[in-house]
Amino acid sequence: MKQTVRLYAELLGFAALIIALDQWTKWLVRTRLPIGEAWSPWDWLMPIARIYHIQNTGAAFGMFQNGNLVFSILAMVVSVVILYYYPRVQHEEWFLRLALVLQFAGAVGNLIDRLYQGYVTDFISVGTFFIFNVADSSISIGVAVLILGMLIKERQEQQLAKKTAGLEAEAPPSDSHPVEEAGGEKDA
Repeated sequence: MKQTVRLYAELLGFAALIIALDQWTKWLVRTRLPIGEAWSPWDWLMPIARIYHIQNTGAAFGMFQNGNLVFSILAMVVSVVILYYYPRVQHEEWFLRLALVLQFAGAVGNLIDRLYQGYVTDFISVGTFFIFNVADSSISIGVAVLILGMLIKERQEQQLAKKTAGLEAEAPPSDSHPVEEAGGEKDA
């Protein structure tokens, strides 16, 4: 029981930090920059990176606009699944734990916007890439960590299998026949 409480405290604690950063940055943008306006600390940086305030009723990167209800339900389902699954993840699978924390925080961060505003505030604009926010970044980084972790784990398992196969090839056969007694005849 204590282990489960500790794991939930870990998940919710780290996620709370990311959610707080997400909500704070969105609040700053909403209260200081009108919708459709852009800001950058230096004019030369404006074409490369800027804060650009938009309202997004779709998914990450502006896909599937006007799907607020669907994405709210999806975020709730994902959050509940992560809450259920997180304490069941093996301790050694740190990459999966980190990925789940990041994805949970991102889902909840954008869910808060959807429930209270009916849209998500997006504002990070880099080059010609889609405009996103801290929650979107958290989800994307979580997916990248999950994929990278799975690739690393698969490679480690392959190396272990090769090493195990090499040890088995060097070992004497385990089903060797007993030595026949001296002078005895073999049954035919």
